[in-house]
Amino acid sequence: MTPTVKAILDKYEGTSPAVKANLARILMQGRLGGTGKLVILPVDQGFEHGPARSFAVNPAAYDPHYHYQLAIDAGLSAYAAPLGMLEAGADTFAGRMPTILKVNSSNSWATSIAQAQTGSVEDALRLGCAAIGFTIYPGSDGIFHAMEQIRELREKAAAAGLATVIWSYPRGGDLTKDGELALDVGAYAAHMAALLGAHIIKVKLPTAHIEQKDAQKAYAGTDWSSQADRVKHVVQSCFAGRRIVVFSGGATKGSDAVYQDARDIRDGGGNGSIIGRNTFQRPRDEALAMLDKIVSIYTGQE
Repeated sequence: MTPTVKAILDKYEGTSPAVKANLARILMQGRLGGTGKLVILPVDQGFEHGPARSFAVNPAAYDPHYHYQLAIDAGLSAYAAPLGMLEAGADTFAGRMPTILKVNSSNSWATSIAQAQTGSVEDALRLGCAAIGFTIYPGSDGIFHAMEQIRELREKAAAAGLATVIWSYPRGGDLTKDGELALDVGAYAAHMAALLGAHIIKVKLPTAHIEQKDAQKAYAGTDWSSQADRVKHVVQSCFAGRRIVVFSGGATKGSDAVYQDARDIRDGGGNGSIIGRNTFQRPRDEALAMLDKIVSIYTGQE
């Protein structure tokens, strides 16, 4: 274990050695191992958007083995997916890549802002996962039920030595569409995930918009035009950097924008990227080249 990883784990007071060992598995894996930076491949878009919208542009990606192999060949930190995706390759790829079982999911037909539990801690243990992953929607009508769910799941995971990753995506309630990506809202959502006991927090990159009237005074007088400064504030909101924070890549976009996001995450003190569609929806060679450059950005070589 490197001094950098040890310093990160030392901030997780009250956390069992078993959970820290699984966090170390992720932090020491791949080309970024030991640096404190992470690049995670998430492939839960089949649930969220459907198979054709997710994989038709790159048909090889219909195969769960494709994603395991992409994560391994790119030297990534972990691979996150729902139960069926992980089961489809768990034996073939056992021990070759830390995995995160996404234990709740939604779909694009649902009319409510909520997710169903689709996996368990027992499933994660059976599949040799390092962590469970869970999405919450702060602002939605179902947020309090989701909080109760993750409290129980996190307790079971910790007892079994598994880490917990929380996807915290503000949505619903009085939030406007712009508000879902607002700086004050994103920082609040990240802080909620930390308060719920997340070991790794996943949020979206925030814009400079301030949504909440009651928060505008707290943000006044500071220029938030720099994305790196906005990342720094989100990290600050997660116990002054005492928790690992990674930022999602979002919908497919141009490669230059993906690389600039990585630079801003790095410069703002974020721990890395959790990037799915922007990689697996490209041809494999292009995806590997993109991930290679992102790794280089996080290691300060670019």
